[in-house]
Amino acid sequence: QVQLVESGGGLVQPGGSLRLSCAASGRTFSTYAMGWFRQAPGKEREFVATIGWLPTRIIYADSVKGRFTISTDSAKNTVYLQMNSLRPEDTAVYFCAARSVIWGSPEVSEYDSWGQGTQVTVSS
Repeated sequence: QVQLVESGGGLVQPGGSLRLSCAASGRTFSTYAMGWFRQAPGKEREFVATIGWLPTRIIYADSVKGRFTISTDSAKNTVYLQMNSLRPEDTAVYFCAARSVIWGSPEVSEYDSWGQGTQVTVSS
């Protein structure tokens, strides 16, 4: 399994930006796909973005397309989620996840390892 630790959450005003980080350990970074998910109070966990390999393929949820960007730094074993033009409806706990295959997926059930989550609050 992969150990994942998120950071970078916080309080931001509408229209602002945040960058989330997820540091991974336990396996060679390029051997598993990574995903970002979020969960708002009273709602189910939902897909945000995923990145897979061979070939590199990135998928975004429609709700964040054009505003969020997923990226990786293999030297640091870290995946990032750059969030721009944030809206109040983006408020949630954000989780990173790892899947034990190289292809990304938008399905919560297909991920094996999860971080503890980081709170993002968008409010004026």
